[in-house]
Amino acid sequence: MSYSSYERLKIDWARDGVLRVTISAPGRLNAVDAVAHRELARIWRDADADDDVRAIVVRGEGAAFSAGGDLAMIEEMMADYDVRSRVLREARDIVYNVINCVKPVVSAIQGPAVGAGLAVALLADISVAGRTAKIIDGHTRLGVAAGDHAAIVWPLLCGLAKAKYHLLLCEPLSGEEAERIGLVSVCVDDEDVHEKALEIAARLAEGAAQAIGFTKYALNNWLRTAGPAFDASLAMEFFGFGGPDLREGVRALREKRPAEFS
Repeated sequence: MSYSSYERLKIDWARDGVLRVTISAPGRLNAVDAVAHRELARIWRDADADDDVRAIVVRGEGAAFSAGGDLAMIEEMMADYDVRSRVLREARDIVYNVINCVKPVVSAIQGPAVGAGLAVALLADISVAGRTAKIIDGHTRLGVAAGDHAAIVWPLLCGLAKAKYHLLLCEPLSGEEAERIGLVSVCVDDEDVHEKALEIAARLAEGAAQAIGFTKYALNNWLRTAGPAFDASLAMEFFGFGGPDLREGVRALREKRPAEFS
């Protein structure tokens, strides 16, 4: 399997059998543009088809995981129905392809983790967060429903009450708080995040691949049962891309001021 065609994802072998996927947008906190969004939907199928891959580590380049979708992509989606339709399909595929990938996925969460990047981070089979990581689902602050991954996984991980609190208010969590409420698997010192994720991935890679893959598949049936809720939330999110609240949310971000929703 060749990964040379990837532009925004840096792909390499971290250890024997461990494929490392690095979200890379230097100077932009690894924000996800149109190319990165498409590649985040595709990489899990490619890795799943690669017999050399026994585990996957996903991280962001430098001190950030990902600042979420960049404003240029959002504005293009607002203006063009065909673009919006394509990105909706990709957003669906990011979630379902991580869930359906037989190979175990470990995320290494440092710094900000938002949007499509956060979807991958929290849908990973094992998530390792730095103590000062900043996890935030920013959808309602932007003016659209919390689609992406929120409805499918947050209530299962941390319970409905906490999910509503953080998703409705866009209340951020540190890595420590995320571990306390069960949103992530493990919390470590910031400087240890990547090595801890690699250690876990190496243990998975050395394990019984079929047993681990079957266990992942069975456990992820909990997520599959929430598929209708996810599909509805994604449709509601993308419905909002044609509305006035998102336009105001984007303007407010551009002008670095609080949004004034109608």
